[in-house]
Amino acid sequence: MEYKCSVILTKAMILFVLVNCVHSAAAAGSPRPVTAASQNPNSPCVACGSCPKGKMSPYDRRGCTNCNTHKPVLCCDGVINDYFQNDQFENLFSNRDSLEAHAKGFWDYHSFIAASAHYQPYGFGTTYINSTFFGTKEVAAFLAHVGTRTSCGNKVASKEPLEWGLCYNKETNSNSNTYCDEHDKNIYPCAPGVAYYGRGALPIYWNYNYGEASKDLKVDLLNHPEYIEQNATLSFQVAIWRWMTPIMEHQPSAHDVFTGYWKPTKNDSLAKRVSGFGATINVLYGDLVCGQGDNEFMNNIISHYLYYLDLMGVGREEAGPHEVLSCAEQVAFHPTRSSSP
Repeated sequence: MEYKCSVILTKAMILFVLVNCVHSAAAAGSPRPVTAASQNPNSPCVACGSCPKGKMSPYDRRGCTNCNTHKPVLCCDGVINDYFQNDQFENLFSNRDSLEAHAKGFWDYHSFIAASAHYQPYGFGTTYINSTFFGTKEVAAFLAHVGTRTSCGNKVASKEPLEWGLCYNKETNSNSNTYCDEHDKNIYPCAPGVAYYGRGALPIYWNYNYGEASKDLKVDLLNHPEYIEQNATLSFQVAIWRWMTPIMEHQPSAHDVFTGYWKPTKNDSLAKRVSGFGATINVLYGDLVCGQGDNEFMNNIISHYLYYLDLMGVGREEAGPHEVLSCAEQVAFHPTRSSSP
């Protein structure tokens, strides 16, 4: 009798272990759904960009975010690869490794995810405001700018020019200008023989931008800007830094204007600046593109955004009305400082 009981108990334990292993394997193989902590009253809000000991985040010049004091409630939850998978990245950039691509073999999904990891706690691709999730649309918006700036779609024979993002990782006519600004040489001195032409997924130009990126990312890009065109993760990281960081103090970042954390003042309203995708174009390019009515460069960025929303399963109908998508009538946040963005 004791032997039978022992056998029964042993079989029961084996069955219990097998069932738990199956459940664990299933959980590991399926992406975790993104849920807002703020939707559960028993869960604490994960404050985007919260800073220990009151230190300011380099990606939030307003100071530290506190969900108990800031309105609207700004929370972060989940990670980008919860909802954005490798096959979606491949669909968005389906021609990046073609024979025509100048950066063939350089860009990949894992480099983007690795670069994103540092910025997710600050809300990149993980932001909820008042329980509304902006992550998927923000990744589509960010990559729309990336796809536009790195595309060779207008130079190749293709029925679909929007499929040619991530064709480049640097400016092709790079020997034409050193982009060394004399006004910033005391703060960010130009290295001998170095040119600060456009590099990266969202190309940065000029010694002062390389210097600012060096300071925030703890990489010596001022003396070694070539690192950006040699490392895909760093190339994406610099691009996300540009997206998350205000170009000038007392002005919003592209992330802030897209998620709606930035709220227009009366002066902004008079300047026809509103939160949304069009404002990201304004932040990144100012009056080089915005306030000039409909133009080809602006419409190309918008076309990429709508196309990416469709491919990511959001749908272009979620993009908002034309005045939100466009910056055609918006006054620039900042005046033009150079001839290149």
